[in-house]
Amino acid sequence: MNTLLVTLTGQDRPAVSARLLRAAADEGAVVLDLEQAVVRGRLLLTALLQPEGDAATLTAAIEQMATAAGLAVTVEPGHGDNPARRTGRASVAVLGAPLQASSLAAITTAIGDQGANIDRIRRLSRDPVTTLELDLSGADVPQLRRVLALLATELGVDLAVSPGGLARRGRRLLVMDVDSTLIQDEVIELLAAHAGREAEVAAVTERAMRGELDFEQSLHERVRCLTGLDVSVLDDVRRAIRLTPGARTLVRTVRRLGFSVAVVSGGFIEVVQPLATELGIDRAHANRLEIRDGRLTGRVEGPVVDRAEKARALRRFAEAEGLPLSRTVAVGDGANDLDMLATAGLGIAFNAKPVVREQADASVNVPYLDTVLFMLGISREDVEEADRLTSADDPDREPGACLDSPHV
Repeated sequence: MNTLLVTLTGQDRPAVSARLLRAAADEGAVVLDLEQAVVRGRLLLTALLQPEGDAATLTAAIEQMATAAGLAVTVEPGHGDNPARRTGRASVAVLGAPLQASSLAAITTAIGDQGANIDRIRRLSRDPVTTLELDLSGADVPQLRRVLALLATELGVDLAVSPGGLARRGRRLLVMDVDSTLIQDEVIELLAAHAGREAEVAAVTERAMRGELDFEQSLHERVRCLTGLDVSVLDDVRRAIRLTPGARTLVRTVRRLGFSVAVVSGGFIEVVQPLATELGIDRAHANRLEIRDGRLTGRVEGPVVDRAEKARALRRFAEAEGLPLSRTVAVGDGANDLDMLATAGLGIAFNAKPVVREQADASVNVPYLDTVLFMLGISREDVEEADRLTSADDPDREPGACLDSPHV
């Protein structure tokens, strides 16, 4: 088949593609492919055309159009259509503050060494964090994830590898830990402060999060420190909670995009449920404090929400939403989140302990929870569009900590 490959480059301006297509139409050409990209105001427009008559006449018409538009043009014989993309589609999100060229060189080299090809690259965000999404084909996702996770730790960048294509789109379930993830605080430490035993409880919490103590044992030990507290302290703690920067933006955006959102916590439902309701989170699961005669007894009711129960809860939430586990995303920071992160289709360690970062699929090490959006392939422009649709209903909404940073 006789074809021409046309490449136009130069300063972007309105209607360039229309002018090219009108020139092709005047010569009766058939369009087989058309791609356009604009980078920093510079246009790259390519077209694969099949001439109806003399190729030289079509070439002359296109060259005349390009000269009039002030664009550089090359017209060369085509060599058929683009080859079909290989299977094994994947997306790699790379986040850095700053994102060094040396880091990207190492990552792209590793991708090539694994036999994958980078088909497209686009930027998802800029300052205070720069995020690039690499669209791959020919990738073995589990193997590539293992290789790049080790490399990301070595380079000090945040990175996530996810299946591409249709797997990157559509509805998902986002499940988050609460303490030190959705919020900046540890609720049990806020409660312990009312009992004058904050330092004691904080020390036990730290050991449990590092995986040095069995979570259930440590929970019972810490809750005993709360014995006798008046139930009114729960209201005080709810008022004292500080959301992690970007938490509202993350929840608001994914819900606008059709995701379901859940929280599962080793903390207490008396605090977690009102917070979930306020943020519009669909499901919440946490421990329940035992209360007698208006005071905490120092015990919890029912089975403890520990590491294994968090993973079971994620499975229940996914089943209730009618979603496979491959379409779930989990975010957490402590050792008791490890089973949940491993169960999810994508497990993200958020400012986590080393043992968690080493085992999670991806990690985020900047203090903005809304950067999780970039790991999911959601760009700043997507978030801004979601905000425009939401602002009429929620004029007092919190700006995104990362996405609406004064540095952006």
